Amino acid sequence: MQIGIVGLGRMGGNIARRLSLAGHDCVLFDRNAAAVGELANEGMTGGSDLADVVAKLAAPRTVWVMLPAGAPTEDTVNALAGMMSPGDIIIDGGNTFYKDDIRRAETLEPKGIHYVDVGTSGGVWGLERGYCMMVGGTKEAVNHIDPILATLAPGKGNIPLTPGREGRDPRAEQGYIHAGPAGAGHFVKMIHNGIEYGLMQAYAEGFEILKNKDSTALPENERYTLDLPDIAEVWRRGSVVSSWLLDLTSISLAQDEQLSAFPGEVADSGEGRWTVMAAVEEAVSAEVLTAALFTRFRSRQSHTFGEKMLSAMRFQFGGHTEFKMDK
Repeated sequence: MQIGIVGLGRMGGNIARRLSLAGHDCVLFDRNAAAVGELANEGMTGGSDLADVVAKLAAPRTVWVMLPAGAPTEDTVNALAGMMSPGDIIIDGGNTFYKDDIRRAETLEPKGIHYVDVGTSGGVWGLERGYCMMVGGTKEAVNHIDPILATLAPGKGNIPLTPGREGRDPRAEQGYIHAGPAGAGHFVKMIHNGIEYGLMQAYAEGFEILKNKDSTALPENERYTLDLPDIAEVWRRGSVVSSWLLDLTSISLAQDEQLSAFPGEVADSGEGRWTVMAAVEEAVSAEVLTAALFTRFRSRQSHTFGEKMLSAMRFQFGGHTEFKMDK
């Protein structure tokens, strides 16, 4: 397929590369001309601005927007909507609040422009591993972009099939789903990220307890000096708590057991807050996810080893860089 891609940051650039390597024709724009030039040197087509990208696409046109949530995405979607025609598709692949998706889709519908929201997980590893995607929009639009989604998805890999899934949508086994109408994709991704907060917090607290087992506050015969890199490594192999997050934790600990490059001030990019808001609206108890979010707030006042580990995990999977201390 031919597709426009706007936003060539940590994920947008690699999305373009994965698509181009599979034979898709990518037309690119970013405010950073160097980012456009780098990918143009790899065989993709650069655009000088949004209008140039739209002009270089054949109808029906599809443009994937991969920008930070809020004004950057809102302004870009509005600008594209003024340049595109009935039957065209605008995809928002960032971490947009799902209610904004619903509003945008309703605004674009009278113009005949399809709006698709794609909750995209995979971080800076997506070029190699592929992207897990949760998609919202009309069946017509989602089916039209299926070749794009199938290329970006990780595929079945070596993960065993789940018993009892016979007859269900096979796309889930490939690593992407059509979750429902506009907003559904980002809603599912929002809850995914809220769960991610809780999982990361559980690892962080557990490893901090392990690290502090040699504390002088304990009786001497109860103190252990434990090898955290080895513990992370052994848990990766056959343990019930194994996961990709633990894989990334193991990488960080192997590189620096003290995680001295990370001060422990942990940012939140919005999805955790939105998850808690959804829990309140639905009257669902979400103690773990709420506590994990509040811990990130507290981390900006004082820092623990566990919070350094949260920073390290965010850096490993998403390239998120908190303020780094001198070693």
